[in-house]
Amino acid sequence: MRPHDLHIPRDSPKSILHDGVFVVPRAAEQFTALEWQHIFGNPKPVCLEYCSGNGAWIAERAANTGENWVALEMKFARVRKIWSKKKNHQLDNLLIICGEGKVTTEKCIPEASVDTIFINFPDPWPKRKHHKYRLIQTAFAIEMARILKSGGTVTFVSDDTDYREWTKKKMTLFVLEAEESLPETYGSSYFEEMWREQGKESRLLRFRKP
Repeated sequence: MRPHDLHIPRDSPKSILHDGVFVVPRAAEQFTALEWQHIFGNPKPVCLEYCSGNGAWIAERAANTGENWVALEMKFARVRKIWSKKKNHQLDNLLIICGEGKVTTEKCIPEASVDTIFINFPDPWPKRKHHKYRLIQTAFAIEMARILKSGGTVTFVSDDTDYREWTKKKMTLFVLEAEESLPETYGSSYFEEMWREQGKESRLLRFRKP
């Protein structure tokens, strides 16, 4: 399957699930709560990645681990690429969500239902006047704490020093348990490879919900 083979109506007034893709339109007025057991057909741990990009990192994880994986990406062109990987590699343990991170989390993801969260290379919006557009905000951190199970973790990866420091200040409901260079075993993605080729160091922050 190729990315352009995915056709989903995105002007619906409500969220819809179609062929492994859950769409939350910007103008949605009705929201469906996700039921992981119903979607995946098993009680295995649920791992959620925000900012999934073209899906290289999460597709590799889904193919090589036994957990259930959820890729949340806002841009439809990227969602199509993730979907293509899902179909071509028969990744039945991968659900793709097309929607804005905070709204989708608040409206569609049940409390204490996610085991692990990953945020890989979100847009740093480096200019101070644009910081309000960053994914990591206090309200979003509260939502992540709500959907995580007790003891669950949030792994944040970025090459941007300022954004990492910003994130540590916003994640007040969590305990920072690790800050380190990105391990070679972490897996690669489009942005990780691009920053590495430019000589930038990507670092990992791992937070735990008490």
